[in-house]
Amino acid sequence: MDQVFLEKVSALFIDNGAKTLTMDDIAREFGMSKKTLYQKYANKESLLEDVLTYQLELVIAKLNKLDEEVQNAIERMFCRDEHIENAVRSNNSLLIRQLIRYYPMIFTKHMRKFSEKFSDVMVNNVERGREQGYYRTNFDAKIYAKIFFQLIMSYHSSPMLDTSEYPFSEYKDEVMMMYMNAITTEKGKKYLEKYTQ
Repeated sequence: MDQVFLEKVSALFIDNGAKTLTMDDIAREFGMSKKTLYQKYANKESLLEDVLTYQLELVIAKLNKLDEEVQNAIERMFCRDEHIENAVRSNNSLLIRQLIRYYPMIFTKHMRKFSEKFSDVMVNNVERGREQGYYRTNFDAKIYAKIFFQLIMSYHSSPMLDTSEYPFSEYKDEVMMMYMNAITTEKGKKYLEKYTQ
């Protein structure tokens, strides 16, 4: 199926949820027979996986584009990234809640893929920051990226965090500063000062 199809089906899953939306609903929405839909997708699970992959590729492409536009590694980390914020907010959506409950293997597979791709973006930032002298060289960039991802993405699901006490914007800023203070050199910390005032 093409990109337009995946975009429209994504919207249907986001609006209706992973469990609630049926293959009948999708076929009807596109004016096709169920048989035609099942020729393309053997079941709803395979369609869900394609939709999640499609959405992930969009997010990662936008992150990579921003990396190309902002050369300074520290400045790049502080660019307002609406795509990551939307991904975190979507973690509390009907689609995600139903994925967790009814399709836990698909959800886990998706989150691992997301973590890998997001970590690659973060590792590229670390490599650039090291070349610029802003980031330390004595830490494992991939592990730090996964820790950062885990902290950001667990905002809505952590049993240890009262989200009514800490709005997401404040939480995200604190996680960012913790991460940046952990990876920056003295030169990087001086540059970082403009973001702490």
